[in-house]
Amino acid sequence: MCFSEDSQPPIRPIAGASVEHHELVLTAADGNRFAAFRADAAEPSGDAILVLPDVRGLFGYYEELALRFAEIGVDALALDYYGRTAGASRRDDDFTFAEHTPRTTWSGLQADVTAAAEALRASRGVRRLFSIGFCFGGRVSLLLSSLPRLGMAGVIAFYGWPVGPSRNDTPAPIERVSDFRAPVLAIFGGADEKIPAAQVEAFEAALSGAGVSHQVLAFEGAPHSFFDRGQGAYADASARSWAAVLEMLGRDEGGKLV
Repeated sequence: MCFSEDSQPPIRPIAGASVEHHELVLTAADGNRFAAFRADAAEPSGDAILVLPDVRGLFGYYEELALRFAEIGVDALALDYYGRTAGASRRDDDFTFAEHTPRTTWSGLQADVTAAAEALRASRGVRRLFSIGFCFGGRVSLLLSSLPRLGMAGVIAFYGWPVGPSRNDTPAPIERVSDFRAPVLAIFGGADEKIPAAQVEAFEAALSGAGVSHQVLAFEGAPHSFFDRGQGAYADASARSWAAVLEMLGRDEGGKLV
């Protein structure tokens, strides 16, 4: 997995920010029940974001990230992937996700993401829906650009595998770029041994060739999973990444719309 149980997003909480948060169980169209965590901004802005965790599924890091988005006026919903095989209850630290990841399917992931998007849109007047994903979730986030029914305003991925086979039938994003309709922000560590520079370059070339609006960032010397408060050596890469995320959302450094 990308982050340990004690990892934190490298984004400081906004003092005095007022948000509401809830642990949820959502139901997909195929009847699957899965866990989710929702954080609502004090005032609806019309912007919302789906938070797609790494291979571990939903845990504290992504709940904290959802809160950071809500603090800047963006409603956020983080979801789990393993309702079909592990149930929708909260899990302890020794959850054996590796037994469940190969049992996910692209159709199941789409059904769950669709249910999460519908839950966000149901009560908050969402006009622009974004996604952000990490590693396993980064690949899923990129692929949401190819699903017009979701109406994504932009997709963001941190070290999401852009090429090659996955652990299930989820396609590689590079295979679907001709279907991409939403802008892409893809962020990588330049020293990520899991996603070498050649793969990043091939993905960026494919985006350009397909005419997809995009920004691809690779931070020299940064490893996989660098976006972590505990990774102080990569604080600059994290800060620049967050600035790029805010730019994708059309917000300034303070989180206000620009």
